[in-house]
Amino acid sequence: QVQLVESGGGSVQPGGSLRLFCAASGFSLDDYAIGWFRQAPGKEREGVSCISGSDGSTYYEDSVKGRFTISADNAKNTVYLQMNSLKPEDTAVYYCAGLTWYGRCPPEVTWYNYWGQGTQVTVSS
Repeated sequence: QVQLVESGGGSVQPGGSLRLFCAASGFSLDDYAIGWFRQAPGKEREGVSCISGSDGSTYYEDSVKGRFTISADNAKNTVYLQMNSLKPEDTAVYYCAGLTWYGRCPPEVTWYNYWGQGTQVTVSS
């Protein structure tokens, strides 16, 4: 059974950092792409970053480039999202999602068919 569980969310002041974790079970990251998505109140879910388990290629949405870093430990079946220099506009529920994929990961929400329950990230002074 495919399962994704996020953790690491919380509240932080602007300029602070958080590290999100996506623990995967029921499949091998070698055969999957994992994406991080976020949804703020009243807004559509949007792609933040993704990583290909097969070749390690990554994607970042423009607003997070240089601030967020996605990485994966295939041996631990875990994907991380390091978020630095956080801004109030980063406030959202963050989800990790997966799909069977080889090659460069797709950044679009509609491609992904396995989802975690989400973790809240709040950036506020």
